[in-house]
Amino acid sequence: MGDRTVTRADLAEAVFRKIGLSRTESAYLVEMVLEEICSTIARGESVKISSFGSFLVRDKNERVGRNPKTGEEVPISPRRVAVFKPSNVMKDCILESHGKRRAASEPVGDMLKAAE
Repeated sequence: MGDRTVTRADLAEAVFRKIGLSRTESAYLVEMVLEEICSTIARGESVKISSFGSFLVRDKNERVGRNPKTGEEVPISPRRVAVFKPSNVMKDCILESHGKRRAASEPVGDMLKAAE
């Protein structure tokens, strides 16, 4: 899927192609999964998807920020934020994918060095 953003429609299309549900059912399934994840996080609970990662809710304390335009100090109120922590399986997959891309580009670099 390259450098582009994967959308809900892309996820629904993948479910349609791989599972064989209708396009409408596939879109509904994707919506229901995302809705369940969102509502769970909104309640302050964590969502852990095995071999993918965890969505966690973190409490941030009040702190002093700075308006970059004026330099004026502004208090930033305490808040809750959602964060994503990838699993080790996902990290390994990303590193492996990055290594393959890098290995594919190295022979070109070696050829350029040899030509000098």
